[in-house]
Amino acid sequence: MSQLPVKNLDAAPIDREMVKTMLERRIPDYTLEQPFYNNPELFRIDMEEIFGKEWIFAGMTCELPKKGSFFTLEIGNNPILIVRDNKNEISAFHNVCRHRGSKICLASKGKSPKLVCPYHQWAYDLDGSLVYASDMGDDFDRTQFNLHPVQCKSAGGYIFVCLSDNPPPIQEFLDDLNHYLEPFDMDNTKIAVQSEIIEKANWKLVVENNRECYHCEGSHPELLASLLEWDDNNDPRSTPEFKALVAEKQALWDGIDIPYLFTGTYNNRSRIVRTPLKAGTHSMTLDGQVASKKLLGRVPIPDLGALRILHLPNSWNHGMSDNLIAFQIIPVSPQETRVVTRWLVHKDAVEGVDYDPENLSAVWTATNAQDRSLAENNQRGVNSVAYRPGPYSKTFEFGVINFVNWYCERLKENLG
Repeated sequence: MSQLPVKNLDAAPIDREMVKTMLERRIPDYTLEQPFYNNPELFRIDMEEIFGKEWIFAGMTCELPKKGSFFTLEIGNNPILIVRDNKNEISAFHNVCRHRGSKICLASKGKSPKLVCPYHQWAYDLDGSLVYASDMGDDFDRTQFNLHPVQCKSAGGYIFVCLSDNPPPIQEFLDDLNHYLEPFDMDNTKIAVQSEIIEKANWKLVVENNRECYHCEGSHPELLASLLEWDDNNDPRSTPEFKALVAEKQALWDGIDIPYLFTGTYNNRSRIVRTPLKAGTHSMTLDGQVASKKLLGRVPIPDLGALRILHLPNSWNHGMSDNLIAFQIIPVSPQETRVVTRWLVHKDAVEGVDYDPENLSAVWTATNAQDRSLAENNQRGVNSVAYRPGPYSKTFEFGVINFVNWYCERLKENLG
């Protein structure tokens, strides 16, 4: 391959047509061109065409334990409100008053019988209907000014939202979530620990880092105390020893009606698989033992390995017998990404008796810090005039290849 010129960017400004051109000319199984990782206009397009049109992991159903419970999040410039209404159903709305556009719920979470805008006290019922607006005249029709709804679906304890009026299909994945998470009874869990960090890296670099363990041996000693980096017998790196361990554990899980088979038929967007942890370990803790004495749902034994769940563009998860770790990313700017980590335990588990929060979160607190450093160093290098797209390992980085393929396919289709 001939040496590329020093200049990294095309002289033409980045617009939708230029993005289409870059997608057409990209080298398969290589990293993307530099603008995909740092250009403000391309970041805006990502927010409109990926985070504005795909299903986004928003939070957990256990965060809305009672009628009137709500939490908020922001997807780009779009503040969103998720609420459990008076029918005990979970709905989402744009967190924008129909009067003059002020944000309504300013807190990150709470509970309220009505949703009241703090600016002029317009009040909405939990179903989004406007119920009070003072001094608007006799001809004012409240029914024309309900909150704008957001597409919202929940399954297996997870809540997803989509800003598009024509969202892509997701029901097959939701059905599988319900099936694989049934033993955990995630509706009856609670968040024992939650952390939030800002990684100074483009969101795609954050996801790419997660989708491979090529870097794990040199970077994650705490994680590797329990984690086996292979997924299951379908993993191209699987060894005979690992395949034997998988067969042994799958026979055990069959005996207690725990689903485990790899499921990844969602055009690279999502995948679900239960895979063993290292022999003698039962949870992602420093000593590999359970972090909570009270196991989840109907789980009868601690030896459940880890249920790995991926949902692009913004979530990966590990579910053990005693706790589930849910990761969520939200892009902040072209080179900033918010990473939220939730550690969930049985709702009746007692802090200080059944679990120690520090022990529960120690492994992934360390791993998140290590990954932040890796992603930020990656970003610094990508910003250089010397950066060129480089080849992925087709064995160790097949998950990254799948992600980049998914991203490019969805971006191309959504751009039209």
